Order: sequence, then structure tokens, then C-alpha cells
Amino acid sequence: MALNMSMILEESARSGPGKTALVLGERRMSFAELDGAADRFAGALGSLRVEPGDKVAVMVPNIPQVIIAYYGILKAGAVVVPLNVLLRAPEITYHLDDSDAVAMVAWEGFLQDACGGFGGAQRCRELIVVESLGEKAPEDARSFDGLLEEHPPQFDLVQTMPNDTAVVIYTSGTTGRPKGAELTHFNMLFNALCNADKLLEVREDDVGIAVLPLFHIFGQTCVMNTSIYRGNTVAMVPRFEPGAALDAIQSAGVTIFTGVPTMYQYLLRHPNLDDYDVSSLRVGVSGGASMPVEVLRAFEERFGIVILEGYGLSETSPTACFNRSAEERKVGSIGLPIWGTEARVVDREDNEVPRGERGELVLRGHHVMKGYYGNPEATAEAMRGGWFHTGDVATMDEDGYIFIVDRVKDMIVRGGYNVYPREVEEVLYQHPAVAEAAVIGVPHEELGEEVVATVVLKDGASATEEELIAFTKERVARYKYPRRIFFMDELPKTATGKILKRKLAGTAREAV
Repeated sequence: MALNMSMILEESARSGPGKTALVLGERRMSFAELDGAADRFAGALGSLRVEPGDKVAVMVPNIPQVIIAYYGILKAGAVVVPLNVLLRAPEITYHLDDSDAVAMVAWEGFLQDACGGFGGAQRCRELIVVESLGEKAPEDARSFDGLLEEHPPQFDLVQTMPNDTAVVIYTSGTTGRPKGAELTHFNMLFNALCNADKLLEVREDDVGIAVLPLFHIFGQTCVMNTSIYRGNTVAMVPRFEPGAALDAIQSAGVTIFTGVPTMYQYLLRHPNLDDYDVSSLRVGVSGGASMPVEVLRAFEERFGIVILEGYGLSETSPTACFNRSAEERKVGSIGLPIWGTEARVVDREDNEVPRGERGELVLRGHHVMKGYYGNPEATAEAMRGGWFHTGDVATMDEDGYIFIVDRVKDMIVRGGYNVYPREVEEVLYQHPAVAEAAVIGVPHEELGEEVVATVVLKDGASATEEELIAFTKERVARYKYPRRIFFMDELPKTATGKILKRKLAGTAREAV
């Protein structure tokens, strides 16, 4: 049986063509207009010889064009490769090559890095520029708006199968470079349906808000796809700022706020919070990192809503566990597995541990990826025994509620974004003065964790903290570079030469 995720947009446009789909400031776009624009873009891709199954990268912030491109790519039977808008040119080249992308859509505000990344890619042959700043795109690039104007607002969507890849979303492990998780049309569609129907019981008159970046799987599924499926309006915020988010809540009448804990903290601390009418809000959804209980309580009291915490990963489309209601939730937990999902806590031999004991959380269900693109070894490792191994240490209580207590993966979660130390360490090693480098995360009140590094300089070499920070900042996304760098004569190591990062973390906590 054929299944194409983009049908959720077509169905909502058919049932409510005049209803507002997107709001950005004073601009409004109806479902009919959004669907027609996506049809135009699907037709444009065909004219550029983009075939079903081809990969198309999208590096666009939270503006209507990112949603037009997303569904247009799916309508054409192609695969969406969302790119973090903070990536720098070398990172973009890697993602384009690793995913075998044949085309790239980029907002002109990111054009310098986008062009650099595109120019270094081996297979990517088309650069499509979203022009909104009044600047002219390079001569060898295509204009996004120009392509839309050249094609009609009708397109017969390409039939795809449930297990065909819809999205390749990039994530990383403790070693190596980012991996592309292949999420199918069924993965993505069913997860959106579960969020709308089983978890939040989304109403027809609900209004969502896209403060989460739509290149992130959390924003894609839990905001964009869930809202489009239900036929709800989405208020778009191109870049999260507390004031901009509060403006959108007030002007659009947002009822469901979906964000990471850091966003809730920033909203709660906004100096002019009392000047905004936020009475339309009825529920908050939090994920991406654990929310401090005191923040949750303070936000609920101030805003008069309930915050429901959930859990997921890029590899799980993402929602895997959720606290379904105020009556059922357990504060501090990630809730229960969602409908159709199994969860276990296992030891190193993949044997289930007794309730209350720590182990690795493993998952199985309709939302789990088909694998890592072009990486069968990593897929086999992650999917041992038919269960997806999350890399998170958890406990499960007698009622089946799951509590995340640690991480197996050597990963830093900074403001909801994953930072993988080895990637940053490899950049530091590129500096001519650096002999050794270790990157770790230290607790941060607002961001959850902050990125710091400890380096050993080569004999006779010199470098300042400011110099190394600037060097790294130029080569990785802004959320990845270390905010503090400490110098040591020698890094603590085990007998086998492994760096003792836990010891470094203790030293860094004292110094930060």
C-alpha cells in the first residue's frame, strides 16, 4: 500500500482550504496556499531532474519556505535532509556528501557557509536560494521564489511506500562523524498521529508555535507535522528569543507551547513578562533535556498551565515516551512508552534488569528508524537484538515510568542541542599549538550543560584561551565551540592511555 507523508498537508488543505496554516508576524498563509506552494516546488524539483529517492538538503530557518520545501520534496518522492542552520562550510560539505544530496535549499542569510559547503560537495549539483534579504543569489544558483513562479500550484504526489525513506536526520555517537538516521514515511506519519491523537489530544482550534528549529526532529514532528496533520495554525518564530516568542503567543493565540527546558527558563525570566497576555496557553510540552523540577513548578504557577515531559531521539522520529496528563504524570520522569512502543532497561549483555536498577534504555516500535544511511556497521550496533539502544542510562519503576539518570554516550546537551566532544576535539587538534585536547560538559543553570575544553600545548608553542576559542568558533556551529579553555601540562589518563574525562570534569566544575 502506498503512503506519502505529504498527504497530511493535502488532506488538511482539502478539508479546510481557507484556514490559516502559518503565521509569521503580519503574514498569514492558508492551507490551500501552503499546499499549492509545495506543489509548485515539487514541480520545480522535477524540472531540475530530481528523481524519487534523491536527497535534497534544506538549510532554512523557521520561515514559511522551510515548510514549503519540506512537503514539496516529499510530494516529489524525494528525501528531505534537514541541515542545522548553524553549520559551517566544512560541516555542510560533509553532510551533503554523506547523504548523497543532489540539491540544496539554503536561506541567503546563511549564503557564505552554504556556498562554501556546496562548492566542496562531490555530488550536489543544484543550489536553490531563498531570497528574503534583498541580496542577489550567485549566478549559478536558482531562486526559490523564481522556481515557484515557473510552476503551477498542482502536482500529483509521487506514490511512495511506508518503508521508503522520507527524512535523513543527522545525529552522532561517541566516535566518528555525524550519522544520518533514515526515518520512513510510516515512522514520521505515525509518530505525528500519536502525538496529535494519543498524547496531547490536539483540538481543531489549537494553535502551535515553532520556536524549536524545524531542522530538528523535535520541531518537525511535534510541532510542524502534528499541526499540519490536525489542520492547526502554526505561529513561526525564525529564531528563538523570549520577547519574540511572547509576541507570537499573544498575537496568534498560541495554545500549545513546545520547547526545550532552556526556553521555559528564558520565558519565565523575561523582565517584561507581565506586559504580555499569555492566557491562551493551555499546555506545555518539554523535551530535549531534563527539566529541573523547580523550573517546571515555577512556570506552571506563573503561566497557569501543565507542562508534560517526553523523551525521544532523532532515531525514534522522535517521541518514544511521554507523560500523558497532569493526572498520570510523574514529575522528573519521561513518562511511559507511547502507544505501540516497547521499552526495557538492560545490562551490558542486554538482559533486562530488575525494576529500580540502572541500565541502558532500549526501545522497539513503529517509530524506530530503518537504520543509519550508508552505515550498516553502526546500524547493526545500535539495533542489536532488534532493539534500538539509546545510549541513555535509565531506571524503570514498578508502574513502568522511566527516569533518565545518566548517559552512556559521551555527549553534551547544551540548550537542547547535542554536542559531540570528539568533533570539537578534532578541530582543536587542527591548531598548530595544540598537542592534546579533551572536551567535556559542565553543569549550567540555564543551558543544562556548557562546553569546556582542556588542552595541552606542544613544547615551545603558545596560544591563549581567546585565540583557541576563536579558532574553534570559526570551524563549528555556534552552539558547539567551548566557552572556556583550560591549560594543563598533561591530561590525566588511565594505564591504557584513555583520558580520564571524569577527573577533568571535576576540575572544570571548580574553575567555571
